[in-house]
Amino acid sequence: MIDPRLQTLRVLRAEGTVTATAAALHVTPSTVSQQLRQLAAEVGVPLLEPEGRRVRLTAAAYTLLEHADVMRAQWERAAADLRTHREGEAGHLRVSGIATALAALVAPAMRDLLRRYPRMTVEIDEDAGADRFGLLLAGRTDIAVVIPTPDGPPPDDARFEQHPLLAEPLDLLVPSGHRLAGRAGVELRDAAQETWIRAGDPRDQHPLLLSACASAGFTPRLAHGAVDWFAIGSMVAHGYGVCLMPRLAPLPPGSEVTRVPLTGRPVPTRRLLACVRRGSGRQAVIERGLGALRASAAAWDADPVH
Repeated sequence: MIDPRLQTLRVLRAEGTVTATAAALHVTPSTVSQQLRQLAAEVGVPLLEPEGRRVRLTAAAYTLLEHADVMRAQWERAAADLRTHREGEAGHLRVSGIATALAALVAPAMRDLLRRYPRMTVEIDEDAGADRFGLLLAGRTDIAVVIPTPDGPPPDDARFEQHPLLAEPLDLLVPSGHRLAGRAGVELRDAAQETWIRAGDPRDQHPLLLSACASAGFTPRLAHGAVDWFAIGSMVAHGYGVCLMPRLAPLPPGSEVTRVPLTGRPVPTRRLLACVRRGSGRQAVIERGLGALRASAAAWDADPVH
C-alpha cells in the first residue's frame, strides 16, 4: 500500500551506500538507483547528491523520510488491525538475536509459543555480524534481541520500538586457582591490575567492559580476544587473562574457571531489549512472540540458581 521506493530510501539512510542497500533488499544496485531516480522525479525535488564516489541524502530526502517513517508505522498498525479480523492462529515469526539470548531465552520462549499455537512456525537466527536493526528495517526479521549500544537508535526512534527484557548481571571469570576465585563476591576494581580478554561480540560486549571499568575507576589492560564463550573460557583457564562474562553465557563443561559475582556500585549489568518495527508490535504473531520472550526472561530472572 506504501510506495516501495520509500522503503528503498529508508534502507539507504540506514546502510549509507547504494551497494549496501541493494544487498539488504536483495536487488541490484542499478535497481536501487532507478527506483530513487523515479521517486525524485515524482516528488519533484532532488533526493540524492554526489559525494565523491558515494551519494548523500539531501535535506528534502530527510523531510520525506520523516513522513515515510510515520506512514510505515501507521501501515504496521493497520496491518495489525486487519489481522484481528482473520480467523485462525497461524503465522510465521522470525527472531534474530545474540547467541547467549538465543540459547537461554529465545529457544525456550519459542518452544512454549509453539506449544500454545501449534499452527505457528518460527525461524530463529543469530545473524552473526549483521546489523539487527538493519534486518528489522529491511523486513528480514520480525523481532531482534539486542544489547543497546551508544551508536544504536534512541528509544524514541521513529522506526523502532524497544521493549526491555532483562537486566543481566555480569560476572568476573577467572582461572580456578586465581587469587579471587574463592571469594563470594568482588568489586570490579579488585581486578584492575589483571590482564583482560576482549570477550564476546566487539560491537556490544567490548563497550560494556570499557564503561564498567571506567565506572570502577580504571582502564583495563587488554590482550587477546574471542567471540565464542567456550573459546573464551579456555583462554581464561589457561591463564591468558580474566574477563566479564554474562550470566546467560554457559561455562564450558569441565573447564577450570570460576565465575565470581561482582558487587559494589554500580554492579555491571547487560541489558537486553526485544526490538520490533514501530507499529508492528500490535500484529498478533509478533505480539505473541514478545509476550513469550518477556515470560522467558521473567522465568530466568526468577530462577534462584541465577
